[in-house]
Amino acid sequence: MDKIVFKRMWICLFVIGLISGIAFSANCHALDKMRLSKGQMVYVPVYSNVFIGDRAVPFNLAVMLSLRNTDPRYPITIVSVHYYNNEGKLIRKYLEKSLVLNPLGSNHIFLKERDSTGGFGANFIVHWKSEKEVNAPIFESIMIGTRSEQGISFVSPGRVIQE
Repeated sequence: MDKIVFKRMWICLFVIGLISGIAFSANCHALDKMRLSKGQMVYVPVYSNVFIGDRAVPFNLAVMLSLRNTDPRYPITIVSVHYYNNEGKLIRKYLEKSLVLNPLGSNHIFLKERDSTGGFGANFIVHWKSEKEVNAPIFESIMIGTRSEQGISFVSPGRVIQE
């Protein structure tokens, strides 16, 4: 075998090994970061409208708050879901009683496109708890709107603000 070919083969094997090691290390590191919790308060940004054009014309959006239990073994309880406007004033409380999400279960709350009471800086505050330590759930808002031939859609993830 030619020395140059042999050297290139070893360099390729080294690079492949290095990349594999980095990928494996990243996966292990991601697993180490998996958060277990017995409850949290989560802030979820909501955009009930965005502004378009040079004159900042409001473009109303429908909103769905997605509530997802990511734990495969234990249920979680959604204690409360509160909706706040631009100024941080409480607009609406969504649950009359706690909502149980079974393992890997989900639910949602929907805001109509014409509901602009929250304004462009609205948010949900979601309180949840569990009797056991569980994988942290996923709470995110999904916004979508259409007008004529224009369509807008995007997702906004929740952020833990209190354990």
